[in-house]
Amino acid sequence: MNIMTARGITGRPIDGDGSVQVQLDPNLKIGNAKVFAVYGKGGIGKSTTSSNLSVAFSKLGKRVLQIGCDPKHDSTFTLTKTLMPTVIDVLESVNFHSEELRVEDFVYQGYNGVMCVEAGGPPAGTGCGGYVVGQTVKLLKEHHLLDDTDVVIFDVLGDVVCGGFAAPLQHADRALIVAANDFDSIFAMNRIVAAIQSKSKNYKVRLGGVIANRSAATDQIDRFNEACGLKTVAHFRDLDAIRLSRLKKQTLFEMDLTPEIEAVQQEYLRLAANLYASTEEYTGRSLKDREIFDLLGFD
Repeated sequence: MNIMTARGITGRPIDGDGSVQVQLDPNLKIGNAKVFAVYGKGGIGKSTTSSNLSVAFSKLGKRVLQIGCDPKHDSTFTLTKTLMPTVIDVLESVNFHSEELRVEDFVYQGYNGVMCVEAGGPPAGTGCGGYVVGQTVKLLKEHHLLDDTDVVIFDVLGDVVCGGFAAPLQHADRALIVAANDFDSIFAMNRIVAAIQSKSKNYKVRLGGVIANRSAATDQIDRFNEACGLKTVAHFRDLDAIRLSRLKKQTLFEMDLTPEIEAVQQEYLRLAANLYASTEEYTGRSLKDREIFDLLGFD
């Protein structure tokens, strides 16, 4: 990975002191695992979705690694029952001498054996998320933690699709978009589709479908999918039990079993099985802003 301080003609940093622009090492490969990157509007439930999907894969007998890519480092909270230290935190503690780190310094085992890592993020306004992702994958490779992994899930910060936070797309086989049945979620989804389109020109990543979340209906998502060539691969309604699971520091597979909870568990298991077995991909196309407003009935 090449790290270059962004400087203008005068030689001064143009993006804040300490800002870095990152070119990822093209030889840094994850390995044979199936890699999924989960994107969506901020606050849409990506971490809840990612964690329960990780458990579903593990229930199917897969060895799973979940990587949280958010400075608030709470992606794996319901899996580990704690806020883990970030990769950047532990690297800083040894002055970035990664050889001094032990696996247990940055990898925690979560519910049902899911391995958990929190990449974290750079200092606000001074760094690049791509650097954080790159350092995390490099560290995992150095400790051979990807050698026997079947599934890797990147849970990625909000709807940011800058080069840095699009970095997981350079490792992923499929990108999944979590969206609610509302305009803001779909607008964010459209920008994510554009980012995936761009990355797919040079990398193997392809769209793996849409996960409808926190929504009783899916009519608006369906209209967008039809216009863009996408498909909803799972649907999770706006259930209080899902909200409570986060408050209880539990995945949905640890909640008291009710018909409602069992139905959600089965939907996650179905989704995991289909994603692991499927070779289906969606080309998709992003819409112009005006097209989205017209499509969803806004003036």
